[in-house]
Amino acid sequence: MHRLEEILRQIKEPATEMAEKAQVHLDNLTKPRGALGRLEQVAARLCIIKGSLELKQPTCGAAIFAADHGSALDGVSLYPREVTAQMVYNFLSGGAAMNVLCRQVDSVVKVVDVGVDHDFEDAPDLIHAKVARGTKSFLREPAMTREEALDAMMAGAKVARELIDSGCDLLIPGEMGIGNTTSSSALAAFFLQKNPAEVTGRGTGLDDEGLARKVDYIKGALELHKDLNPCDSVGVLAALGGLEIAAIAGYALKAASLGVPVILDGIISTAGGFVACRICPEALPYFFSGHASVEKGQAAMLKGMALEPLLDLDMRLGEGTGAALSVAVVRAAVAIFNEMATFESAGVIGHED
Repeated sequence: MHRLEEILRQIKEPATEMAEKAQVHLDNLTKPRGALGRLEQVAARLCIIKGSLELKQPTCGAAIFAADHGSALDGVSLYPREVTAQMVYNFLSGGAAMNVLCRQVDSVVKVVDVGVDHDFEDAPDLIHAKVARGTKSFLREPAMTREEALDAMMAGAKVARELIDSGCDLLIPGEMGIGNTTSSSALAAFFLQKNPAEVTGRGTGLDDEGLARKVDYIKGALELHKDLNPCDSVGVLAALGGLEIAAIAGYALKAASLGVPVILDGIISTAGGFVACRICPEALPYFFSGHASVEKGQAAMLKGMALEPLLDLDMRLGEGTGAALSVAVVRAAVAIFNEMATFESAGVIGHED
């Protein structure tokens, strides 16, 4: 039995009976019913996930999974493949947008080399988990072997376990990898049976010609891999995905198995969560969507998971940035649930049933 199956067996349906109890508490707070909109929904979902009305402010942990892609060597991306390694150094020095935003919410940030075509020396907050030196070009062959995809998933699961063991109870999957929006769009197109043009965006800023080339590249890859079994989600991930996407899927599944919520970010992070849900639909209740990406493939996958983003700020950076921003929303929801007075305690006349 593969270790992944052990994780999947541990994912249980959360305590849905808490939904009504949480709503009763929310309705008794000094406000009209539902007046705080989605803040109330977030609070109720956390009660369901935790199986309790005793919420505490979450301790956030973020992992940035980094890997290279064969498509970047085929000229699909605007930036050269070397930028992946350069950005890893930027994360480690604390200078990337993700670092800045995580500092605002006191989040731990770990950087995980799961497939960068570069050898990194040991550094604080760097986790060595290299499965391969990038993926192959999925226009010509599978991006990964099945074993590589599974190994990357288990690498992600191990990071989730370590963060949770260290005290984190809210996880963010971030990423870095030149070419990874191409892989994410390919996964979305295959699983959702969409024309690639419907789920492919400009990534780091492709012009119209570059976007058309990217769409054609994905169409060619889908033609090559048309005999994939859509029920074999790991096989599809191996053929079309990326090492960091696989790691995110494993990270999200492990968090769900331990009853810890996950905030997905943009298209790449969402692709990892989407694959996780294809593998194990029972994991979905543990996932939130942090923000709406400009990348249209993300919206298609979120629709497939029936997830609504917490924020919409026209962002498309990735890294985990939108998810990091949304932590403030989650914390506000917890504060409202815990700290607002009830009608009775405040001596305010409540609404009539």
